Amino acid sequence: MSQIQVWENVLKWGIAQNPELSSDSSNYSDDDFNALKNTLQKCIPFIKFTKLTSKEFLNKVYPYKKIIPEELCENLVKYFLDYDRNSYKFTAEKEHNIAQHTLENGESTGQDSERIIYWYSEVTENVCEIAQYNLGSCYRYGKGIEKNDIKAFECYKKSADQGYLNARFELGYCYSNGIGTEVNKAKAFEYYKLAAEKGHNIAQNNLGNLYEYGEGTGKDLEQAIYWYNKAAENGNNVAQYNLSLCYRYGIGVEKNEAKSFEYYKKSADQGNLKAQYRLGYCYENGIGTDANKLNAAIYWYNKAAENGNDAAQYNLGRCYGFGIGVEKNEAKAFEYYKKSANQGYLNAQYSLGYSYDKGIGIDVNKEKAFELYRIAAEKGHIVSQSNLGILYEHGKGVGKDLKKAIDWYNKAAENGYEIAQYNLGRCYRDGIGVEKNGVKAFEYYKKSADQGYLEAQCGLGYLYDNGIGTEINKAKAFEYFKIAADKGYSIAQNNLGILYETGKGIEKDLVKTIYCYNKAAENGYKGAQYNLGRCYEFGIGVKKNDIKAFEYYNKSAGQGYLDAQFKLGHCYDKGIGIDVNKEKAFELYRIAAEKGHNDAQYKLGYLHENGEGTEKNTDNATYWLQKSNRK
Repeated sequence: MSQIQVWENVLKWGIAQNPELSSDSSNYSDDDFNALKNTLQKCIPFIKFTKLTSKEFLNKVYPYKKIIPEELCENLVKYFLDYDRNSYKFTAEKEHNIAQHTLENGESTGQDSERIIYWYSEVTENVCEIAQYNLGSCYRYGKGIEKNDIKAFECYKKSADQGYLNARFELGYCYSNGIGTEVNKAKAFEYYKLAAEKGHNIAQNNLGNLYEYGEGTGKDLEQAIYWYNKAAENGNNVAQYNLSLCYRYGIGVEKNEAKSFEYYKKSADQGNLKAQYRLGYCYENGIGTDANKLNAAIYWYNKAAENGNDAAQYNLGRCYGFGIGVEKNEAKAFEYYKKSANQGYLNAQYSLGYSYDKGIGIDVNKEKAFELYRIAAEKGHIVSQSNLGILYEHGKGVGKDLKKAIDWYNKAAENGYEIAQYNLGRCYRDGIGVEKNGVKAFEYYKKSADQGYLEAQCGLGYLYDNGIGTEINKAKAFEYFKIAADKGYSIAQNNLGILYETGKGIEKDLVKTIYCYNKAAENGYKGAQYNLGRCYEFGIGVKKNDIKAFEYYNKSAGQGYLDAQFKLGHCYDKGIGIDVNKEKAFELYRIAAEKGHNDAQYKLGYLHENGEGTEKNTDNATYWLQKSNRK
């Protein structure tokens, strides 16, 4: 490719980055030239202008003279007026600094790295600010020479002191980040300001940052917005992203989600990964746009995720995990969680742990779940802290350790996590890893219930119902059972039915009793299935119906409910809702008796004594009758 083609392509690219510019420079204002100059400022020094013909320079380059550094442009004009390549090289060797700078771009050197550094050094000695800047960049990034931040800083300083725009920016960056010098935000502010006022858009954005956070200068949100706007107008995608955050959260401007969306879009279109992720989030949740557009959300999440954005990878995992905007695919969800977690994204580390814990998109692996929960928990992820406590409590993926379980429940509870508060309450109620303490159990249940956690609301009702950690208060028990029951919590529905049946805390109402038991039974709760069996057996709130009684006892017993196992045995024993079957009665009594059911132990002893459903066995009869403490 010829040098004129290189120039034309660079120019075409620069104009494309500034959509408001036409291809005809004769219509450009000073602001237009400045915008193009800012875009191409790092490209210009590497154009081999001396490879052009005089006609090419005059027709293709000179109309854009305002975007070329003034001194370089002046020397190029002299060069083309007195064009002699050999004498130009001769001039360089005689220490003409502009000629040396031009030669480093490839004139008769073959782009040899060592020669490039040589000419930069020669030019630097002769005080050419562009070469000093370029030599600084070589030291900064180790181009053709060993990386040396201190020397980079020195070169940038020399160039900046002569007013070179890019060097002023780089010097500000060095001061801001402690590159080749100690961090000095005040100095960073000074040099960013010098470069920003000359139109350097990255410096304008960084100056906005310093004003926003009050670093190197007093905090001034109005000035932050001013400089973000200047940089954004000059096409800086980071400034556009920063403006979108300001409008999103009302930082220095009135909150405006539509404007926030607009700036996210501008920045995302230029490839800013954070903006692409945020834009996807806006489309998903209808923020700043008319409605949620899930296809657009997935598109932008994909764009950012493909380029390694950890937040976008996590959100894609979430979308695949729950079927948001895409067909549900747990294997893909796992894949994206893993990519994001490997980059240290906290929510992804938790979600990956949860996937291993529950076998979502991958086989269950409690050890890996434990490890990922631990990593996230140590970073303060409260759900991971709580889940880590659960693994320690039950000894899954790690050795059982109730003390550590309590420690992690405490951490999560202190951070306000309602499930951890409930678990702590449960531990204090039952004496798991701590001394039994009804008052503390009540305290933690109350904290959790106040945050709307259903199990805690039901549990609080239970404490009021039984006077654990507080005085018995059936009205309060009814209140909390009803709150949880109305939200579909089956245990609370069953307990509410019991209060309606007994008339404690509320007026007795058998119609509502049966309604509550039915709701809980439909949700599969074994206690409610047993209670419905009992109501049908004895005609409580319903017409007596032995067949239905048997049916509900059978459902409940099938889930291992102890009283139901005894009652089902009794049905087989006495032919209630089913034909008499002493063998089945014996088997069910045996199951319940071995779990400590007193009546079942007595019945089992009776069957052994009389040889019903089993062979007669006096020893077994005596054993079970004595066990039951009944004659």
